[in-house]
Amino acid sequence: MMKRFILVLTIVLAFVSCKEKESKNIAFADLIVHNAKVAVMDTDRTITEAIAIKDGKVLETGANEEILKLKNESSKIIDAHGKTIIPGLNDSHLHLTRGGRFFNAELRWDGVKSLKKALQMLKEQAERTPKGQWVRVIGGWSPFQFEEKRFPTPQEINEATGDVPAYVLFLYSRAWLNQAGLDALAIDENTKAPEGSSFEKGADGKLTGVLLAEPNPGILYARIGALPSLSEEEMVNSTRQFYRELNSFGITSGIDAGGGGHKFPKDYAGTKLLAEAGEMPIRLSYYLFPQNKGEEYAEFQEWIANNEVGHNGEIHLDHGYELEGGGEFLAWSAGDFENFLAPQPMLEDRPTWREDLKRIIRLHVDNGWPFRIHATYGETIANMLDVIEEVNEETNGKLASKRWLFDHAETVKEEDLQRIKALNGGIAIQARMAYAGEYFVERYGADKAKQAPPVRKMMDMGLPVGAGTDGTRVASYNPWPALYWLITGKTVGDLQLSEPANQLSREEALHLYTKGSAWISDEETVKGTLENGMYADLALLSGDYFTVPEKEINNLKSVLTIVGGNVVFASGEYQNMNPKLPEVIPDWSPVKYYGGYQSK
Repeated sequence: MMKRFILVLTIVLAFVSCKEKESKNIAFADLIVHNAKVAVMDTDRTITEAIAIKDGKVLETGANEEILKLKNESSKIIDAHGKTIIPGLNDSHLHLTRGGRFFNAELRWDGVKSLKKALQMLKEQAERTPKGQWVRVIGGWSPFQFEEKRFPTPQEINEATGDVPAYVLFLYSRAWLNQAGLDALAIDENTKAPEGSSFEKGADGKLTGVLLAEPNPGILYARIGALPSLSEEEMVNSTRQFYRELNSFGITSGIDAGGGGHKFPKDYAGTKLLAEAGEMPIRLSYYLFPQNKGEEYAEFQEWIANNEVGHNGEIHLDHGYELEGGGEFLAWSAGDFENFLAPQPMLEDRPTWREDLKRIIRLHVDNGWPFRIHATYGETIANMLDVIEEVNEETNGKLASKRWLFDHAETVKEEDLQRIKALNGGIAIQARMAYAGEYFVERYGADKAKQAPPVRKMMDMGLPVGAGTDGTRVASYNPWPALYWLITGKTVGDLQLSEPANQLSREEALHLYTKGSAWISDEETVKGTLENGMYADLALLSGDYFTVPEKEINNLKSVLTIVGGNVVFASGEYQNMNPKLPEVIPDWSPVKYYGGYQSK
């Protein structure tokens, strides 16, 4: 009898307690993750135990006992079993829509540890690739990640692929076409290469199949563009697969910098269809990249007349898809290609660059459009700043009132960082040096590589800085080797580049990959930390980012990724929460057999 009385009393007290909370307008959580190491990433770098989420935003973080008081009968409770939670990663420069468009068609060498294995994958894929399709490896790897520390030879590629056309791209520096590929594209010894590039020939005068950007990558873009595309159904499926792959690494946001051979709006269909259906598992902001040299101004005029930019935060919760502005190329005549296997290009060799760039920047400023500019070299940035300062002066400071930034900035000079800051600009840095650093050192020396880019100086000056990869071609889309590079200064081949003074702590690197990147899309007040009221975008990690041995940072993944309070990826013990994903199509897709990043 006494036991029954105690049970009834407990139920009554619990009911009264709930009613008291309701009367005090206490909000109950939709989702609580507890028994965790929660890195809030606020200014105090708070580490706590649990997080409560309501209506897609962070309700509260704190001790397990306090946060669990925010549950009711409808709250979902997840036990983290001591794992680390970080704000969702945000890649400030990732070619998401283009990556999704092609993902299912591409064999990824990202993360492959040996050239022998890479060639075996190439051979296997050639055997299953149907007539009319190609085997394609489109960037994301470095020869220095292989045990053999070298490129494949044309002969090895031909032996692996036989009579199936094949295209293998290394960054935007060079590519290999097998003989079947040369034949399919009707390329022979008399084919003329675009200016600033060449078809390599052997001592016998015959084509080797190697395409060289010297440094213009137009020769590489053109051949990628000539390859057969996926159907719309396959492209939507491909986009789903790619975004799930990004979610598996803890990426919850990405800023798309456009890209060569990627036309708006036609080539954005895969992502747009997901956004319109409310099925985006990632928050995506995108910039428009002009495709036609000499016609950039006209392209931007048309885009500006027919599209709006803005930062209505709720669109991210509803659709996860928003136009940001123009870039990363604004004018092709002002491009400085990042091919470290070729000499540095000079703007002085292109007499119209200044006029072309100024007209386009002025068009953006007059119409209130943000912009970003691809610029690898300090000399290029100095010249471009002359133009930017002129536009700012002519518009009475209007330019400096909008978000604008440089991308890359590997060899930017300190005095030009000060000029960028004076104009309220920012910088998005990427891990390109992690994949091409050996060639940078070979051409420019180890001394120059110590501060390429000078990220510590940028941060010490108070410049807004976002981090990213520049995947999927000139680097892998995997954020963890990029974080490893920021922290250690080492390439994927483990060559030491950055000096200690230019290396970041783990907290600093994570800040750049979260709140730092949120600045790029003018969203630092709504995402990038796990403070109360911020978007509930987070990743529960496979290991403790803050304490694992440095080398193991490369191998981290997410085991549970949440965007806006919704689970978008789950693995391991949380596998039953993983949202259903359609089977990979077409049936011959390399993704069906190998997945994406090769972590084993």
